[in-house]
Amino acid sequence: MTNISPERIAAIEGRRDELQNAMSAPNLAADQFVKLSRDYAEIEPVAQAAGEVRRLRTEAEALQEMAGEADPELRQMASDELIENQSRLEAAERALALKLLPRDAADERAAMLEIRAGTGGDEAALFAGDLFRMYQRYAETQGWRVELISASASDVGGFKEVVASVTGQGVFAKLKFESGVHRVQRVPATESGGRIHTSAATVAVLPEAEDVDVQIDEARDLRIDVYRSSGPGGQSVNTTDSAVRITHLPTGLVVIQQDEKSQHKNKAKALRVLRTRLYEAERERLANERAGARKSMVGSGDRSERIRTYNFPQGRVTDHRINLTLHRLPEILEGQLGELIGALIAEDEAERLASLDEQ
Repeated sequence: MTNISPERIAAIEGRRDELQNAMSAPNLAADQFVKLSRDYAEIEPVAQAAGEVRRLRTEAEALQEMAGEADPELRQMASDELIENQSRLEAAERALALKLLPRDAADERAAMLEIRAGTGGDEAALFAGDLFRMYQRYAETQGWRVELISASASDVGGFKEVVASVTGQGVFAKLKFESGVHRVQRVPATESGGRIHTSAATVAVLPEAEDVDVQIDEARDLRIDVYRSSGPGGQSVNTTDSAVRITHLPTGLVVIQQDEKSQHKNKAKALRVLRTRLYEAERERLANERAGARKSMVGSGDRSERIRTYNFPQGRVTDHRINLTLHRLPEILEGQLGELIGALIAEDEAERLASLDEQ
């Protein structure tokens, strides 16, 4: 466990008190108060955790003195209390260390969820649909909102590709470990011989960009083409040029949007997706520079990595990154992802704490 010095604890509590005093200053401008309030809200839980560590350390010192007393009854009582204190102190130090870990600035952001059918043809598209419904149901349990951005349905149901925006509190923090290849093993409805097939779908979870994150000069950086949308089977074909294809010239990224009947709405959605993908590309570049050769087992975000298998005959879900198998497949597909996501977050925290100890 990383040892947090008394000096650092004092500095944390001192900074909290400093912000508190600054917020009480007379004639404080509104924008300054907002900034100070934001900083205070960020440091207050850390200062509380630091204060608990300081209190338990002080208590431990007093108990150690008592354990040296001549009175055997007093020594025994101090010894018993010291054991309990040590357990609480270790938990408090871990809680403080977790709060001091560098935070992913994108954790509190909304996320763009992209699911694409992989190997397996129609069965892969059906599985992509199952995954999308799983995340929709999980979002409902979290009080999040899911907005469909675009979808390409397959002929037998499910999706060849589906993109949605998920908004709410802490969306990216909880969904970011879902990026990667999800594999399903089951007997397809179209399989008359009862053979088990293996299919796959790729999930990408990207933090949504805000306008200030990505600067785009539409006149210089973008080529925007409009054309008529096409509907399935010749139906619902638009008679106006509402579909939009945006090419980001500096990177070659292309985004196509045709789900809306309005060209204006399609363009707005396409720009939203483009900004998010450009923002994620920059985040990945910076992360690679900082990480060097070291990559987190859980949070690498490699979308070509097989991360999870959903095995229907055995009713199990296995996350290969943390070797966790749960025999609760029906519940998980109904959106009960809390145990899986909690385990992934805990593993990531443990790994980052270990990396601090190595430094």
